[in-house]
Amino acid sequence: MTDYQEATETVYALGNAWEQFKQVNDHRLNELERKGSADPLYDEHLRRINAHMDQQKSRMDRLETAMARPAMSAAEYPHHTRNNEYKQAFCTYLRKGMDAGLEALHTKALSVGTPQDGGYFVTEELSDRVARRIFDSSPMRALASVQIISTDSLDVIEDAGDMGAAWVAETGAVSDTTTPDVGKKTIVVHEMYAQPKATQKLLDDAAIDVEAWVADKVADRFARMESTAFINGTGTGQPKGILTYTAGTAFGQVQQINSGTSATVTGDGLIRLFYALQEEYTRNATFLMNRSTIQSVRLLKESTTGQYLWQPGLAAGAPDTLLGVPVAQAADMPIAAANSLSVAIADFTQAYLIVERIGLRILRDPFTEKPFVKFYTTRRVGGEVINTDAIKLLRLAA
Repeated sequence: MTDYQEATETVYALGNAWEQFKQVNDHRLNELERKGSADPLYDEHLRRINAHMDQQKSRMDRLETAMARPAMSAAEYPHHTRNNEYKQAFCTYLRKGMDAGLEALHTKALSVGTPQDGGYFVTEELSDRVARRIFDSSPMRALASVQIISTDSLDVIEDAGDMGAAWVAETGAVSDTTTPDVGKKTIVVHEMYAQPKATQKLLDDAAIDVEAWVADKVADRFARMESTAFINGTGTGQPKGILTYTAGTAFGQVQQINSGTSATVTGDGLIRLFYALQEEYTRNATFLMNRSTIQSVRLLKESTTGQYLWQPGLAAGAPDTLLGVPVAQAADMPIAAANSLSVAIADFTQAYLIVERIGLRILRDPFTEKPFVKFYTTRRVGGEVINTDAIKLLRLAA
């Protein structure tokens, strides 16, 4: 079966599940209205359909990612050479610890990468593989802006608010207008590491793809760490997450919209959150929430029209929408609970900037835990909100 055929079948299955979900929920609501209570079997049925919809949506996302995954540009990794010479030398280093070939290549390229400086840059193939896995696993990677740098930090200008202006007659008096707050923010890249290990006997097996093994081991770990940090990171030794900013509307603060309900996301709360975001940012906005929150939001209807606020994406490449706005799922967003920040809406390309330093390094360590060989792998990433006007958070009441 081709990817296209599988995607078509998945869209069809998702559409059928959504129609069944609405039918069961409508019966439940009618029974609540008539009797004041509903059969608990409705809730169980809805839970199963919700799980089936999530499964089909995940399947569709994987297929679309596989069919449309962008390739990394060679310019993004200028420290690497695009030939087999570097790959062969690097694989020899991973298997045997022999680094003479790598040192010669680095010296020839006038680049730094000796073990004394923290290890060698990995090959383009390995770096691309890790980068793709992280991109696929991290919703913030797909939503936010990403800047690749060759230093340890990036300076950005924060320009909050609009500049004042006024009409004036040809000979009228001119007075000063208001100016926006302007400041400089330095986004520092922070080092994350993973240290998979294998026996030398395993590494000596020519059938083992050592590069792929290392990539699989570190990519999942890095992806989970990044995803958590972009949502809940403290900003100290790690990126600063979107939920960790002081609440407010002043410069450098992120506004939190009170839901008016405790521990439950309601239609009114979501509508209030949506309209709190300035119109210029709603055109490219995305809702971000936990999977469990998404499942509960599917039940919500607009109070006057009775229309469901949620609509599944039933075309190739079409996202699920809430109030007409795309929805992304993030496991690190809080589940709905009293006083939680369970839903975010933002134009993430304007709101959040991810900064990463070029290159992934590996330092081979065969000494500290014999007979295992450790591969100390490091990556440097930072991230911060750079436009607080472009993001709003929903706070559920205590």
